[in-house]
Amino acid sequence: MSDVVFLPEQVLEVRTLAALRDAGANEETAGAATRAMLHASRLGIDSHGVRLAAHYAKVLRGGRVNPNPAMKIHRTAAGAATLDADDGLGHAAAYAAMELARSMAKEAGVAAVGVVRSSHYGAAGAYALAGAEAGTIAVSMSNTDAIVALHGGAERFHGTNPIAIAAPVPNQRPWLLDMATSSIPFNRVLLYETLGRALPEGVAADRSGQPTRDPANVEMLMPLGGMDFGFKGAALAGMVTLLSAVLTGSTLDHFVIRMAETDDFETPRRLGHFCLAIDPDRFAGRALYDEAITRYLADLRASAAREGQSVMAPGDREWAVEAERKRTGIPVDLQTAEFLGLTE
Repeated sequence: MSDVVFLPEQVLEVRTLAALRDAGANEETAGAATRAMLHASRLGIDSHGVRLAAHYAKVLRGGRVNPNPAMKIHRTAAGAATLDADDGLGHAAAYAAMELARSMAKEAGVAAVGVVRSSHYGAAGAYALAGAEAGTIAVSMSNTDAIVALHGGAERFHGTNPIAIAAPVPNQRPWLLDMATSSIPFNRVLLYETLGRALPEGVAADRSGQPTRDPANVEMLMPLGGMDFGFKGAALAGMVTLLSAVLTGSTLDHFVIRMAETDDFETPRRLGHFCLAIDPDRFAGRALYDEAITRYLADLRASAAREGQSVMAPGDREWAVEAERKRTGIPVDLQTAEFLGLTE
């Protein structure tokens, strides 16, 4: 592929950290953002990978994002809390909220943390995976600026509003679902525009609400399910808004300043996130949980497949991509490689 270069993860980590530090981010902010971006780049979620480093540097320099936030936790119950992100990058807040939820779930069984005064946090799966790797079933979601039409709608209303769920599996990588409630993430539109590629059919629309495959003509995305079944994606997006924004008192999607299509890189966007941790020890017990999820996944993967197809559990594709990229390097578009100082 002539439009990308393949680079080792270690090199990308060093250069991404340096770019965020140069933009003023403190160590916690730069480290968390780099960790989340590399998670996405390793697993093939390139729209939310290191290509976002340039955007984060821009908003750090512009003043939209606090480069040195003082996050504050407010416990409201045994299994409930809020975390004030102090207008910092969302990655550090989301990791901290998941760790807080995980620790509270060890006592309460189930714990939820709402994050307020935050910003874009990248791939939701990074935080759900962190919770699962620590032994809990973990959920992470965030509202975002309006870019997705309602089912039958012809204007933006919801954000792409991602949902991620991860579950620990003994002696295996976690079960991992990471999905936008839109047909595709908007960052994929930007990535395809950078790469000069056409979008798939039925995932985006122009200013009149008509389908378009040209990334340059995209005014809005379609909800998950597309033109015919988008009521499902629109409802899921509303659920994310309910938990991330309404429940926490954060800015509703259609009032959030746009992430990139704006000249305002100074005003904080005040997004909300929501995370949930469930401790299996407090339900069926760890031994029964481990036995059940192992059997469930073994049976799932052994299920009959159509000719020429295969069946996979959520996360299987991502773990395969990660293994491949360990061998070949991570593909990075030339614009991002140039920003990171990795082109000749």
